[in-house]
Amino acid sequence: MSRNRREDLLDSLPRHEAPVVLVDNASTDGTVDAVRTALPHVTVLPMGRNEGANARTVGVRHARTPFVAFADDDSWWAPGDLARAAGIMRAHPRLAVLNARILVGPEERLDPVCTEMADSPLGTPPDLPGPALLGFVACGAMVRRDAFLAVGGFDTVVRFPGEEERLALDLATAGWGMAYVDEVTVHHHPSVHRHAPARRRTAISRSKVLTALMRHPVPEVGRVVVSALRTGGPEREGLVRALPDVPAALRRRRPIPAAVRADVRLLAAEPDA
Repeated sequence: MSRNRREDLLDSLPRHEAPVVLVDNASTDGTVDAVRTALPHVTVLPMGRNEGANARTVGVRHARTPFVAFADDDSWWAPGDLARAAGIMRAHPRLAVLNARILVGPEERLDPVCTEMADSPLGTPPDLPGPALLGFVACGAMVRRDAFLAVGGFDTVVRFPGEEERLALDLATAGWGMAYVDEVTVHHHPSVHRHAPARRRTAISRSKVLTALMRHPVPEVGRVVVSALRTGGPEREGLVRALPDVPAALRRRRPIPAAVRADVRLLAAEPDA
């Protein structure tokens, strides 16, 4: 998915080795026409409005392959690694999400989140190809299409960023596995056209509140709200921005089961309840 990143796309799209579905979130910078002209082999799906991460769900529905690899307008999979990742998915039928190693920038720094995923306290179950996860980074993930769609994909409530948490919780609830696989690589060259850090913190705070309302027990919802209020600034603004979507979040409320909650607590290093 992309929005108003025309130049980034014209640089990154030719790097992809597999057929590409670009879902454009109502760009106003001529992205759709530019990509269609320069890269006619790319399937472009223009959205009438910005739907955030739900655009990825639109793209997955359009695809007909058993596996779909996500990439942002400033990321791409290393040569040969799409095929390698698909082979790993085929060999591990419980695997719903494969998170690749992410190298950042021309200097190819390992994204710190990869170190966290590699050290996951959930261990490595025998039916998964790497450390088990309860989350992932969308720009570096391959998903099993049927599993992704069965739990609803990304939703229109959380939108972006922070959209991965609710989806990961639902996949875990349904018995699917997620794993970090260091043998495949995604390159991420962050765009210069990025939101300011404070704006991103606001958006993430909003996502945390709405995800908590949809899936976490009431005490955890309270902790998220109190944390945003105490932190103040962008986090408090995120709480305020979540308010219009609270009714939609509550309509979708399905608290996670105890087993998944136990894994959440383990990852957060919380004491047992």
